[in-house]
Amino acid sequence: MSSRGPAVSQAPLAPQDPAPISGDTFGTGPKRVALILPLTQQGGPSAIGMSLRNAAELAVSESGQNAVTVLVKDDQSTPEGARAAAEAAVAEGAEVIVGPLYAGNVREVGRVARAANRPVIAFSTDTTTASRGVYLLSFLVEGYVDRVVQFAASRGKKSFAALVPESEYGNVALAQFQSAAAAAGVRVQAIERYSRGSVAPAAQRIGAMAAQIDALFIPEQADQMAAVSQALVATGVDPSKVQVLGTGLWNDSRVLRLPALQGAWFPAPENAGFNNFASKFRAKFNSDPTRISTLSYDAISLVSALSQLQGGLSDQTFTNASGFNGADGLFRFRADGMNDRGMSVLQIRNGTTSVVSPAPKSFGAPSGT
Repeated sequence: MSSRGPAVSQAPLAPQDPAPISGDTFGTGPKRVALILPLTQQGGPSAIGMSLRNAAELAVSESGQNAVTVLVKDDQSTPEGARAAAEAAVAEGAEVIVGPLYAGNVREVGRVARAANRPVIAFSTDTTTASRGVYLLSFLVEGYVDRVVQFAASRGKKSFAALVPESEYGNVALAQFQSAAAAAGVRVQAIERYSRGSVAPAAQRIGAMAAQIDALFIPEQADQMAAVSQALVATGVDPSKVQVLGTGLWNDSRVLRLPALQGAWFPAPENAGFNNFASKFRAKFNSDPTRISTLSYDAISLVSALSQLQGGLSDQTFTNASGFNGADGLFRFRADGMNDRGMSVLQIRNGTTSVVSPAPKSFGAPSGT
């Protein structure tokens, strides 16, 4: 995760227990796995960190407890804390590291892990933290953009514009949008940037050329989409004629009733897997998981399964081209540490979503190395 914003929207949180003390472990298996998380932040407990920790415990309990022993480490939400946690984990015999969440922390853990020849499954959305042996399981904006642009092109959309915030997330999304548009063979007629609170002039410029485009890409955070919708309505952009496209950040109830987004498409994991996971999480911990808690659940589930195979914690096994099935569907790691995810495309209608393109059940050739 990084300052680009959350990978996906989060479910409401019920109060959780305080962060576990140093030395927290669970599972009794022979393979030792370090779980490095932001259990504390600015001296207090972190709800996100605790939810990720509990999701990992749920995964271990479902695996039968005897595959791995998980060593929980608090990185205190700082790069220095992450480095110290990784050094302690290696000293305690951890064979693989799961986490951390924040980009700077992943970089520090990666340095320690590479020196010790330990693989890492991390949760940052900043792709500059990925490398061979440091695999990102997070929901990457690059994957969202590729999926929605390819789908729109397959539905006959040929002339695109983009309305893009001046933010780190916007910068990354725009670069990938231009690459994806070129790969899909569609035209990019206009790119309009805007700063926070100043979307109206950029939206007006899009409105003035609405007759020339049939798709409009808007990679904006959920909490800013009300202002974007209002600006688009004021310009007269007709969503029945211009297909609006977003990213997985729109998988949020605040977005789904906005007038300008009725009929819009955005990519996301299908909800059934998360809903099943959340039900089990509530039953065990009497609280709601954060939306990204599936990342630690899937990471620990994968490590538990692979640790029982000969050579199971090797780069070759982690980068199996067929991928793996998790709570959020199909995923696979690439040799460069990035991931591919099998995502659906959802359409917004009347405050809810429906699937217009199901998530794939298998992968084709890897999209990168």
